[in-house]
Amino acid sequence: MAQFYITLSESLLTAVIPIIKEVGNFIKNHFAGIAPDEVIEKGTNSLVSYVDKTAEQMLIDGLAPLIENVGFITEEAMTQQEIREYTWIIDPLDGTTNFLYEVPVFSISVALYYKKDIVLGIVHDVMHSETYTAIKGKGAQCNGIPIRVTQRSSFQDILVGTGFSYKPECIRNAHFLALREVLLQTRGIRRLGSAALDLCYVANGRFGAFYEDNLNAWDIAAGALIVREAGGLISDYKDSDNWLFEGEILACAPQFKHEMLKITGQIV
Repeated sequence: MAQFYITLSESLLTAVIPIIKEVGNFIKNHFAGIAPDEVIEKGTNSLVSYVDKTAEQMLIDGLAPLIENVGFITEEAMTQQEIREYTWIIDPLDGTTNFLYEVPVFSISVALYYKKDIVLGIVHDVMHSETYTAIKGKGAQCNGIPIRVTQRSSFQDILVGTGFSYKPECIRNAHFLALREVLLQTRGIRRLGSAALDLCYVANGRFGAFYEDNLNAWDIAAGALIVREAGGLISDYKDSDNWLFEGEILACAPQFKHEMLKITGQIV
């Protein structure tokens, strides 16, 4: 396993970043250029355009040759979906609704899943040229500079990120009760519209915590590793490890774990 991480740090990450940045440039070049008739509603309030699909195919084409017999789990299913020993977990455009409404907050999220563990994560903030990276056991960086979760000690002094399901039936009164507690107990709440970026904002100390449910693995896999490697904690709302494929996630600086679990615990 040690040799695997050495290989990751010295070659794989170096190969992946230019692929992701090329896709980011493609997305940026199409920002504010999508006509309404080019948008498809996959489900209630879940939108997609040719930009998402083309970006995903570009990522698949670039990443597939890097690891032999690799599997893919991707949002737009532009290739066969299968978990193998090594699996790329990809969201080609996390924050599609922002992108289509010309809100410049969206990202590309790519993670490598190896034997039930996330070992590599990259999140690229397309419009702000911030590329977050992490290799398991080697720390987290933004544009090559190490990052850490906030060192603030007071819960009242932090910002908390969250999000809500696009499906009305998934929004319950408990979500609003939790939201009220966050508003009363912290500096404030933010809803970016990209869970991958929310997680990176925890990793770099902008947010003290982030929580959301009804998510998919491609939304959170890369960002979760980045948080952990930046010194943060990742769990579900009940402080267990069933978050990657179960859809609910809590990320926070360690000193805020108790307060955040009290809040997310009432959503369960």
